[in-house]
Amino acid sequence: MKPLSHIRVLELGQVIAGTFAGMMLADLGAEVIKIEPPHGDLGRNPHIGYLRGESAIFLTFNRGKKSTVMNLKHPRGLAAFHDLVKVSDVVIDNFRPGATARIGADYETLSALNPGIVCCSVTGFGDTGPRRDMPSFDLIHQSLSGLLKVTGERGGEPARIGIPLADIGTPMFALSGLLAALVARQVTGRGQKVEVSMLESMTFLNTYDAVLYLNTGAVPEAWGTSHAYHVPWQAFATSDGHVVVATREEAFWRRYCEAIGMPELAEDPRYAENLARLEHRDELVAILEARMRERSSGEWMEVFLRLGVPSAPVNDLAQALLEPTIADTGAIVEVPYAPLGTLRMMANPLRLSEDDRTYSGPPILGEHTRQVLAEVAGYKADTIADLEREGAVGLLPPPGEGAG
Repeated sequence: MKPLSHIRVLELGQVIAGTFAGMMLADLGAEVIKIEPPHGDLGRNPHIGYLRGESAIFLTFNRGKKSTVMNLKHPRGLAAFHDLVKVSDVVIDNFRPGATARIGADYETLSALNPGIVCCSVTGFGDTGPRRDMPSFDLIHQSLSGLLKVTGERGGEPARIGIPLADIGTPMFALSGLLAALVARQVTGRGQKVEVSMLESMTFLNTYDAVLYLNTGAVPEAWGTSHAYHVPWQAFATSDGHVVVATREEAFWRRYCEAIGMPELAEDPRYAENLARLEHRDELVAILEARMRERSSGEWMEVFLRLGVPSAPVNDLAQALLEPTIADTGAIVEVPYAPLGTLRMMANPLRLSEDDRTYSGPPILGEHTRQVLAEVAGYKADTIADLEREGAVGLLPPPGEGAG
């Protein structure tokens, strides 16, 4: 039994920000019913993350869910959704502010139907402020939050963090919030509304840099792979690639000096302690860069590992997935998905002793419409047929259509 197997989730979310939290809940055993409009989740667009005619984005963030097509703009489609709300625990959306109220899917409406419902809304900019109704994309939030200015080389151009951090990170905050609301419901008997904005989440990730600025006025800058407070802490070019070294403690610095055959650096007053190394950063790094180029990454890693120097090769993704900690520990799984046979995917990194770590594949558009309406909402076959004829709900699409 998975830990959330008693929880039913209705997901109105789309693409990444509205679907990642639902995927995490499904991984933990929740029944996640994905409520899709007739055209499907926008994340199904196969031209973005193209994978054999489908979208890797949709496939990634929707495993383990059930797809139910409902037209919430149709009165009977909305009524069917409301019937599902009455027997569910969580509703997730990533609509713009005010959108759920316009279609009758806001917390006030849904809590009147089910006082225990937890509604979680992921928005770009929250419910207030001048950007409230503006389009919301990951790059916008990386830029507004200051993250672009602390990413990239020192004195260089701003750089985007290579993954869609706002799209992925914000649902992680949402997940914490809705799980907290579910725990609180065990005491109060009532659900609540959980709100999280992408901009606030990304700005929050500035953590200690924000605290320093708010209390001293110091604005952080980009350091590339280097660190504002530790030297050496960066990537070094080798004869055939790059490795990173992180000598946060003095013991690690001394080991590093021994490893590179320059123990005298650890005794030099200019470099013996970190505060002195910070003062003489540029001259010291130039010495280390010249030395590191003399050997290959493999040669350096062999001696670093032997002497316990915190270090790593700079991997690309292919190399990362071959790391024994990943490749040999169940971090990559095969998930069934009929249109493509199977999908190789990353397992959820959470490891619970009572979790069997099995996954079902992402749904085809409308694959579970009839099943959900019959088994969850309790509708009879003729009622479902009427809803289909009226266009209030949808069906599994014909072969070759709508699968991706």
